[in-house]
Order: sequence, then C-alpha cells, then structure tokens
Amino acid sequence: MKMNEYQREIIVRLLRDIKERSPFYARKFEGIDLSSIDSQEAFESLPFTDKSDLRDAYPMGLAAVPEKEIVRIHSSSGTTGTPVIIPYTKRDVEDWAVIFERCYRMAGITEEDRIQITPGYGLWTAGIGFQAGCERLGAMAIPMGPGNTEKQLRMMEDLRTTVLTATSSYALLLAEEIKRRGIRDRLCLRKGIIGSERWGEKMRDEIASYLGVEFYDIYGLTEIYGPGIGISCDYRNGIHMWDDYIYFEIIDPKTGRNVPDGEIGELVITTLRKEGAPLIRYRTHDLTRIIPGECPCGSRFPRIDIIVGRTDDMIKVRGCNMFPAQFDEVVSSIDGATCEYQVMIDHLMGKDEITVYFETSVPEDGRDVLEQELVEKIKSKMGVTVIPKAVSEGYLPRSEKKTNRFFDNRY
Repeated sequence: MKMNEYQREIIVRLLRDIKERSPFYARKFEGIDLSSIDSQEAFESLPFTDKSDLRDAYPMGLAAVPEKEIVRIHSSSGTTGTPVIIPYTKRDVEDWAVIFERCYRMAGITEEDRIQITPGYGLWTAGIGFQAGCERLGAMAIPMGPGNTEKQLRMMEDLRTTVLTATSSYALLLAEEIKRRGIRDRLCLRKGIIGSERWGEKMRDEIASYLGVEFYDIYGLTEIYGPGIGISCDYRNGIHMWDDYIYFEIIDPKTGRNVPDGEIGELVITTLRKEGAPLIRYRTHDLTRIIPGECPCGSRFPRIDIIVGRTDDMIKVRGCNMFPAQFDEVVSSIDGATCEYQVMIDHLMGKDEITVYFETSVPEDGRDVLEQELVEKIKSKMGVTVIPKAVSEGYLPRSEKKTNRFFDNRY
C-alpha cells in the first residue's frame, strides 16, 4: 500500500522530535538520522518495534510526554510475561472516542440505539472504549461488563437493548442461552459488534441465526488505543482501517519486507496522532492482507482482511507446522459439527498425540462418519493424524471472555 501525502507529512513531523520527547525512541533510533526519513522507502528502512521492546520499557518507559499530561493508563493482560503499560493523554482518550464513534456509524448504529457493553472494564482497553464511543455517538450505554448471564439477559429484555458488543465466545454463550430459553422474540437486538478474538464463519452463522442480528468485526489492540481502529461495513468484505489515525503495512514475517497488496503477511502499525505512547512500525503479529480496490460501500478508508491467525500461534507437532486457524477451517467445513471444538496435544508413550474434540447434534451412532471426515481433512490439510472425539452440544466449556481452544500439555 502506498503512503499518502498526509501520512508522509505526519510521519516526518513525528520523527522530527521523537528522540527529544521519548527516551525509549532515543535509544531505539540511536545512530539513525531521522531528519533524513522523508519517503515511504526511507521509512521502511527503520527498525521494527516489537512487544518485547514494550515489555522492557515497563512500567512507564514508553511515555513520550511529561507524567502530568498522562490522564490514564491501560495494560495488556501480562499472562505471557511482563505486562505492557500504555499511557494516554487527554487527546489520546478523545481521539479513541472519535474513532470508536466512527466504528458505530460504519455499522449503522445511531443515537437511537441502546448498546449493551459486555467486554471487560479496567486495565483492559475493551469496555471503556465501547462506552466512550457510545456516549460520543449519543446512544444509550448499558455498561454491563462480562459475566452474570442471568442479569445480562434481564437487562437485554427490560432495557430493550438493540446492539450487543462482545467477544465472539461470550456472544455465542449468550446466543445459546437465548435459544435454550426461547426468548428471542422478546428481545430488540438488531446489531452485534464483535472483537477481541478470531471467529470463523460457522460460529458467526450460528450466533447470527440464534439472535437474528447483523454482525460487524471490530479490530484493535491494547498497544494501539484498543478496539476501534477499524471495523467491517455492511458488505462484510474486510475491515476498514482509519488511516488518518494509523499507517499500516503488511510485511513478510521472515524477511521483514513489505509484500504486495493482496498477499497475506504480518500487520505492522504506526500511530499518527498518539501522544502518550506513539508507536513506530509496531509488529502486531496478526496475519492478514490488504484488500485492493474500492469497497462497494463507498468508504474511502482502505481495508484489511479479517485476521486469519498470528505468527506466534504456530504449533509444531511431529515435524509439522500448523496454525489454530487451520483446525477452525476444518471443523467449519464438516456438516453436522458446530463451531465449538478443542484441541489437546499430549506426549504419550514417547510420541506426540493430537486429540480434537468437536461438538455435534448428530446422535452417537452416527458420529463415526464425522470423526472419519475430520481425520481425513486434517491429514490432507496439515499432514498429521489426529484422534477425533465427537461430543454432544454443550459438552465443551464456554467462556465469558475469550475461549482457549488449544492446550499443549507437552511442556
């Protein structure tokens, strides 16, 4: 993708004084003459920023403004190591609300809507972002947070919620409970904004059919504001990215070079307006592609495809490299299987074994056909033989946040 003139001017201005404002980037770009960076080609020669850099800056080393200008901090979960602390200035918080309102409007949500917000609040960036955008839009915010499904459904019915915001895992849990209780006709839901984790077409179809709503994929990450830097439109053929707030590239994860539009690679983001913790060439590790051409919706904002996986999601079993998204694709292709599955990797009797549990409504005496189909498709796609376990609907655990479907028990 070509850097436009607005982006080039903003990036040149950003680089002009970033060393003076940020000790983090003074070290990062030591020995580099940033005043010579005046083109896309020159910019692409700069080193990447990675999550390990951000962890090394813990707790407040990313700050590029005096502490008196920091009005809020958010943080990654820290489940895989030292957490990442992201400071926000007043303008950063306002900008996030602006782009989040833009997401709602792209999804056809108006000030007449009532938006039930189920993502978590606190250090995580989700819930508070959904709420700020909702209030800026002028819609009614119902700030539930995750959990307490009984109360969620009561509020949904009594307050006549029209928009549900959630992770795909919790949206499925709510949808299944609504179906089980037979209360869909008592609800006013019409839209769903889903983010935070990858979800396949089968899960999307199941949730939509249970709830009777239109769904939109929202994208973001803690390091870059949070959710709200892009969203799908009514045509659901990619995620429109707000390129007046971020500049993004797609690179080959191995070489670090930019790939042609349309090719899958790793998403790299540079913030154009962030004051508290600007990020330059930040490797997200999310795998996607730039969708070339114009969208039928008429929006001028460029699109990336939905996230297909992560570079750090790769699993190696018996010499074969595989990604979680591949299992999702296989399960989704099997008629009779639902979207719920779980993969267990164990080391037994001197060798690795993969067991794939998947839910189905097919009676037990007919499940062997589905299991054989799963084995054959995974063998064809990934080159490994798995142990299939077809189980009844509701057998696998549900989550009010994100669902962990992969358990590597070898270590």
